[in-house]
Amino acid sequence: MSHLKQFEHLKMHLDGIKSITNNFADENCIGRGGFGRVYKGEIVHSTGQIMVAVKRLDRAFGQGDPEFWKEIMTLSLYKHENIISLLGYCDDNGEKILVYEYAHNGSLDMYLNNTELTWIQRLEICIGAAHGLAYLHNSVGTHQRVLHRDIKSSNILLDENWKAKISDFGLSKFGPVNQKYSFLYSNAVGTFGYCDPLYVETGLLTKESDVYSFGVVLFEVLCGRLCMDNNKARQRPLIGLARQSYEQNTIDDIVFERIRDEVDPEALKVFTTISYQCLNRDREQRPLVTDIVSALETALQCQVSLVFKNKILIGFL
Repeated sequence: MSHLKQFEHLKMHLDGIKSITNNFADENCIGRGGFGRVYKGEIVHSTGQIMVAVKRLDRAFGQGDPEFWKEIMTLSLYKHENIISLLGYCDDNGEKILVYEYAHNGSLDMYLNNTELTWIQRLEICIGAAHGLAYLHNSVGTHQRVLHRDIKSSNILLDENWKAKISDFGLSKFGPVNQKYSFLYSNAVGTFGYCDPLYVETGLLTKESDVYSFGVVLFEVLCGRLCMDNNKARQRPLIGLARQSYEQNTIDDIVFERIRDEVDPEALKVFTTISYQCLNRDREQRPLVTDIVSALETALQCQVSLVFKNKILIGFL
């Protein structure tokens, strides 16, 4: 391939990857996704000995060479503190392997109903992910924006400091950044429950499709549950419930019970308003990601102010 030289500095040998994963041993496997299994290992990097995540392509899951090279191309061009870093890849002996920085706390979907994750922490995670998405949609210097096409809580990783990092760019598309609307026709891909219904119906992909998906994630974080029921509880799908609750002013009823008492009413209002706008059926009425960042930061300020006031009040008692 003509683009191989561009990424030559990232190439890693298969023997080395087998060594750090103990030949892809089951005990080193930390998860699996649409690309294949993910393993942990340690490598010597410029910063010293570091933990890495090794993603090994399994074509049985439906992805292949296009997704492999798209991931390498995207993460080589777009670098941001809220986007997972690609450290290397392997293309030996028919293997397709990607090596990333290790996200010590896993993915956001694992913590939606975590009782120890505070509302402020949840807001900070959402803000970090929004910053990452805003960078992709408005990247300076490349003249192209990235349309992720698979924003969901399991594709938002969390490092040891709970900083959010967007991952999994195998399905992403590039579009012109100097236009208000970037329209691309493609077969609709993504994950059921997160995918923009308008994109599914028309095949018309825009940056607003990512905004819709991010709105789903915001309500997941607020409500402490996945958008679709994956267990025997048979919960109602979240997005219809969230829309109805917002429109009927009963949002308090669906807030995750373990954070309900700590959420500042004004912060909740700002958060749910921008989240609801993301889910607008009219894509032109959905906010820009920069507007989402601003709203979430305002919600955080409201929440922090409440905490500060409560500390002062306790000090007087």
